[in-house]
Amino acid sequence: MKYFPAFALLFVMSCSKPKTPKTVFIILDGIPADVLEKVATPNMDKISAKGSYVRAYVGGEKGGISESPTISAVGYNSLLTGTWANKHNVWGNSIKNPNYKYWSVFRIMRHARPDSKLGIYSTWEDNRTKLIGEGKPETDNLNVDIAFDGYELDTVNFPHDDAREYIHKIDELVVDEAAKSIESDAPDLSWIYLEFTDDMGHKFGDSPEMYKAVRIADAQMGKVHDVIKKRAQNYNEEWLIIITTDHGRNIETGKDHGGQSDRERTTWIVSSKPVMSKKRPLAIVDILPSIGEFMNIEIPAEIKTGLDGESFF
Repeated sequence: MKYFPAFALLFVMSCSKPKTPKTVFIILDGIPADVLEKVATPNMDKISAKGSYVRAYVGGEKGGISESPTISAVGYNSLLTGTWANKHNVWGNSIKNPNYKYWSVFRIMRHARPDSKLGIYSTWEDNRTKLIGEGKPETDNLNVDIAFDGYELDTVNFPHDDAREYIHKIDELVVDEAAKSIESDAPDLSWIYLEFTDDMGHKFGDSPEMYKAVRIADAQMGKVHDVIKKRAQNYNEEWLIIITTDHGRNIETGKDHGGQSDRERTTWIVSSKPVMSKKRPLAIVDILPSIGEFMNIEIPAEIKTGLDGESFF
């Protein structure tokens, strides 16, 4: 009979223990697919090299009951709930009356695993307070464990300027804090939202300024990817990173969006895990069920039947 030292036995046991799944999803606002494909994005290329880069769409069924404006908050909530606007009831950035009957991915996660740690790092506070509905009776008083947002309201430290440089500074702060928090706290589910690319699109359209903003966003993705790789190397964790956008832009100038033109509806998904091809184009509503499958969380039947998306894994 052979005997193994205790430390060797512990090593074998630790290696056989299933890895803990963790997910971070990221919205880089307002980047059309053709722009992302034109600009050098080495950091997102590294992520998609081991996973996937695919085109996707927003806006629901054109001409159908689910047709949804290609507007920012509408797209965010389609990702968060896996449904189109005819269900989640967010039709514009004012977010007047969300239908919380369609649960966000955060609420699903909290329900499935009450002890899970949730994080949001955002350049727009309404993402947490209105879309996710933190602390509202309609969301069962859902709480987010780690929240870093609201700096767009701080006009003392971030005075608003016509060049929108203050948004760039807030984006940088959000990314830095997200990277620190993910490295130290490792939330089970995190959302990072960055705005500057959309601002440059509105101001300059298809332009060197817009392309530069995309390169800046790619460098920011490198910071997040680096800490995720570090966590995966040093802890028994398996990480999914999904990066996407909320809408494209109009073909005429690249400044506007909201309509149903092909360019406004065409988006993209970068995933650290390979995406399986489907008979239909992928959509932003497919991200929630994909996260659910990767995280191995049970979505309540009454919520699952209301989803407009399906997993792409």
